[in-house]
Amino acid sequence: MTNSYSLRDCADFLGAELVGDPDRLITGLNSLSEAGPGDLTFLANKTYRQLLSTTRAAAVILASGDAPDYKGNALVLKNPYAAYARMTAWFNNAPASQPGRHPSSVIADSAAISPEASIGPCAVIGEGVVIAPAVVVGAGTWIGNDCSIGESTLISANVSIYHGVSIGAHCRIHSGAVIGADGFGFANDGGEWVKIHQLGGVKIGDRVEIGACTTIDRGALGDTVIDDGVVLDNHVQVAHNVKIGENTAMAAYAGIAGSTTIGKNCIFAGQSGAVGHVTICDNVQAMARTALSKSIDKPGSYSSGIHMYETAKWRKNAARFGQLDDMARRLKALEQKLK
Repeated sequence: MTNSYSLRDCADFLGAELVGDPDRLITGLNSLSEAGPGDLTFLANKTYRQLLSTTRAAAVILASGDAPDYKGNALVLKNPYAAYARMTAWFNNAPASQPGRHPSSVIADSAAISPEASIGPCAVIGEGVVIAPAVVVGAGTWIGNDCSIGESTLISANVSIYHGVSIGAHCRIHSGAVIGADGFGFANDGGEWVKIHQLGGVKIGDRVEIGACTTIDRGALGDTVIDDGVVLDNHVQVAHNVKIGENTAMAAYAGIAGSTTIGKNCIFAGQSGAVGHVTICDNVQAMARTALSKSIDKPGSYSSGIHMYETAKWRKNAARFGQLDDMARRLKALEQKLK
């Protein structure tokens, strides 16, 4: 069944200024270049502004600065990209889950599961687990003892949630994620590694999204904490006793070492990370492949690493980098002679 909405419905939902035909029907979302006569599209990147003259879309979501360049139906507001994001909920085509327990699921007698929850095939749920209404537990997912899952949280297939994990409401956890595995804790005793058993848990707030194959380790003492609104991409590593503040986002392959505290509204780009036992204040942006090697108390953008060059030039620069210490010593000696 195809969903359809009038442009007026869309404008009211988004709180947008409507320009054009309020009765024009919208049946889908698409890009400026691919949109057809029933599609709603958006312009959020100035690079694609020239496509306004050729798009076949029924209407375009625009910022006020771009509205004069488009003569068709439009929804005008401050943040077109966020508006597009909200509209995707109306056209979400993911299969809906039905309440109930699949016959092949294995559920401990002491588990308290809402009759409004959906438990998929071959899911395993341990002792003392509490699952709230409208939770979806995908096929093959394992939830260990004494966990709690908040209302309307969606856990995809083949997720592993160890014992003692608390997950809030309206979260989304994608396949392959592992939450509550042991942190990397070992003490060296004369060359032998002695395991430090991880005695804490994991606490995850509301509206958190955790990408595929992301891992969040349990605390060694106390809990690893992920606050409300945090979004983690695929293949992110969060070590034991890390604390991540509200609305912080981490792209793929970001890694945070143990006992680090990250503030609110931070952004970690791909392959960035932080060493252990440091504190990062609110509103810090770590650019791609940046290693935050010490505590930061000033908001802003931080970078490290070497930019791309042609290989021959990169090799020359790499060789010179190895000579910097000697060059600095020679320069210092030369300055002293000149004095």
